[in-house]
Amino acid sequence: MKTIRFPDGTTVPALGQGTWMMAEDPSRRGQEIAALREGVELGLTLIDTAEMYADGESERLVGEAIAGMRDRVFLVSKAYPQNASAKRLPRACEASLERLGTDRLDLYLLHWRGSVPLAETVEAMERLVAAGKIVRWGVSNLDANDMEELVAAGGERCQTDQILYNLTRRGPEHDLIPWLAERRVPVMAYSPVEQGRLLAHRGLAVIARERGVTPAQVALAWLLARDGTVAIPKAGSAPHVRENRAAADLDLSDTDLARLDDIFPRPPGPVPLEML
Repeated sequence: MKTIRFPDGTTVPALGQGTWMMAEDPSRRGQEIAALREGVELGLTLIDTAEMYADGESERLVGEAIAGMRDRVFLVSKAYPQNASAKRLPRACEASLERLGTDRLDLYLLHWRGSVPLAETVEAMERLVAAGKIVRWGVSNLDANDMEELVAAGGERCQTDQILYNLTRRGPEHDLIPWLAERRVPVMAYSPVEQGRLLAHRGLAVIARERGVTPAQVALAWLLARDGTVAIPKAGSAPHVRENRAAADLDLSDTDLARLDDIFPRPPGPVPLEML
């Protein structure tokens, strides 16, 4: 599978597993745990979660899913902006570690920007690295101007920016993504199929039908074809995970990519970074 490289030299699969909106229905817990474990077996070893998801229950679900295979997993979680201070970030991290049943996070992200100064968050993240609680840190939902400010505040060791990026959300291609690419900071794309809304798009369905694949696979393959991009789709069942994994083997032709550009044109100019 294609991999991407973080600025510190670590490589991870370009296709991972998201967990937003998992662990919200107890009747699906067993199925969701099986899906995550199946994903790891298929090479989707990056798993993304957050203290916000299902009020921490998503982290507990992930912890149960990766029991016995922690060293095979690249584990990502995110902190609320109100917890990003020097005093509260260590406590938030410890709570996430406890829910996940692990002694460290491979990557810890600021979920979005709040009122805590970025310099304070950077210092708190670096202290967690020094303490061995996290291996590296990054951010989520920060636009190009925020990233400039982050670096100016001492955040040059930021490893990624997790953003809303898919065929219908191409605004970051004008400014944020080039800024990140210049510094070799990968993009982590959440909601890569727009929470399922892309699957009903007629133009996407036509291309998928012609290729003998699903619309979701085309949307994921489009992201995976872009340099320095990690896609983290959610899959709540083992068959869905297998469908996602097959997208990593789908090579879109230049004609396919040109048609997708026509169907899903990027905005004519920069727009503020969107969030879901």
